[in-house]
Parts: sequence; C-alpha cells; structure tokens
Amino acid sequence: MGYHLVGDLLEVCDCNTLCPCWIGENPDNGTCQSSLAYRIERGEIDGLDVSGLVFATAVFIPGNVLAGQWRIIRYVDDRASPAQEEALLKVFRGELGGPVAQLAQLVGEEVAARRAPITFTVEKGQGTFRIGGAVEATMEPYRGPGGEPTRLVESIFSTIPGSPAYVAKASRFRMVQPELGIDLDLAGHNAIQGYFELQS
Repeated sequence: MGYHLVGDLLEVCDCNTLCPCWIGENPDNGTCQSSLAYRIERGEIDGLDVSGLVFATAVFIPGNVLAGQWRIIRYVDDRASPAQEEALLKVFRGELGGPVAQLAQLVGEEVAARRAPITFTVEKGQGTFRIGGAVEATMEPYRGPGGEPTRLVESIFSTIPGSPAYVAKASRFRMVQPELGIDLDLAGHNAIQGYFELQS
C-alpha cells in the first residue's frame, strides 16, 4: 500500500547559509553535521494512521552529500505506538520505496534508532524543534521584497523531494551526539524550512 505523508520540515546544519549540499557542492567545512525533523500533519503508512507524529534525524555527512556514506541516528516520536514506530522506520529506511528511499540510499550506517520526546513548532515563520536532550534548533526564513519566504526550487538535492524549500538561518543550533562525534553550539548558520507531500 505504501505511504502518503503531508506536513512540515525543519532542518539545520553547520554550513553557512545556504548549505552547498542542496546544490550538490561540497559542504563548507568539508563535512556536514545536520539534524532535521518531519512533522506529519496527516499521513498513512500501509493503511496505518501516523498523523500528528514527528520523525527526526541527526546526521554526519563525511563529504559531498551525493556521495553518500552518511552516518545517521534516527529518532521516532515517543508518542508513537510500537506499530507506528515500526512503520515510520520502514519508510525512512527506504523499505517502502518512493522519494524517501532515494534519501535512504545515501546512508552508509545507521548508528542507532531510538524513541525520544520531540517538540516541533512554527509560529509566525519562526521554527523550533528539540529532540530530547540531543538537539535544539530555532530558525527563521529569509524573505523577499514582498515579505514572502525565499524559496529554493529544482535543487539537485532535497530532503523534501518535489516541494520548494525555504532558505532560513538558525539563531540557535545545539547538537550533542557522541556516537557521531558531534558537539555543536552555533548561531547564524544554515537552516531550511518547508512543507512536504511524500508518497509511494
């Protein structure tokens, strides 16, 4: 039956604005340390309702994003039932195909998959997410002369394939992931916001 997921994305990394990964260039620091969260406004996976849940990741990308070999920790909203947790992991591991499988193919190692309390809010354009005590990020999109968010479309890489992304800046990005060798506390670096509709 596949999946159909609709919702919001918040993403941060340690690159400058705009992260070169999105246009297929090498990351600013030679590697990219990133975290993102998908808030599923409404969604089904193999007929199972997963609306209202959040799925998140912490990632170490060792070089060009398209070369893969990412090391990743996957986080499932701790409000998910065991069946919902299993279904979300299937989608984001690429086991159910579709656009998410293209992203999953870039992962070289899943370091861990765990449940965590995840908060996700967007108010007046300002987005914030937290993954337990591991990640905290706050961001706001850049805006054009008419006040609309600056959009990135037709990029070679995207975490929300088929949807425009809003270029943003993170006023705070804190990530502590010892298993990935990451301990960051940054301000003024890259962020991405967006809406997604993903299906297989």
